[in-house]
Amino acid sequence: MPAFRLPIIRPAFCRRLSVTCALVALGAMQLGAQTRKAALDAPKPFAKWSESVHSVRDSLVQIARAQVGAKYVSGGQSPEGGFDCSGLVKYVMAALNVRLPRTARQQATTGLAVIRDTTELRPGDLLTFGKSKRGVSHIGIYVGHGRYVHASSGAGRVIESDIGRSSSSLVRAWRGVRRIVSNAADSARTGPGV
Repeated sequence: MPAFRLPIIRPAFCRRLSVTCALVALGAMQLGAQTRKAALDAPKPFAKWSESVHSVRDSLVQIARAQVGAKYVSGGQSPEGGFDCSGLVKYVMAALNVRLPRTARQQATTGLAVIRDTTELRPGDLLTFGKSKRGVSHIGIYVGHGRYVHASSGAGRVIESDIGRSSSSLVRAWRGVRRIVSNAADSARTGPGV
């Protein structure tokens, strides 16, 4: 069996090899940068879905605001017959095929709980209220900019109010938030027990 001999590698070959390796590495870095830029510029598969969530929220706000001025009627569920607070919420949500239970207390357990922080509110969120810690007795729809639409028995009609309004014996305390329309970005700040 003939003896195996390793080839002799000359210094000039080593220099050419290291220059070639450096050029390949530089090309790979440039390709990586182009790939990252292409990834940023690539179509976003959930962008349309995210836009549709915003569109649904905007529609909820428009439908809720369109009811402002409708008379308050206990048990009411329509613009013609009047609304109570949960009837208004049920009517607005049903306009977009979102099914909710009938009472404020039942609606307050629907969707995802959101921390009670005005910076986390999104249009279309349900705001729950109650005079005591025993439970929810009133509900409204957040419309943005610190305001919400609700059927007020005190005002005798559907009104838009400021969430930061001062407390009085007629004003129920803000208890919580329920998110019915959400997207993936919301899930980090929501959950069943928030």
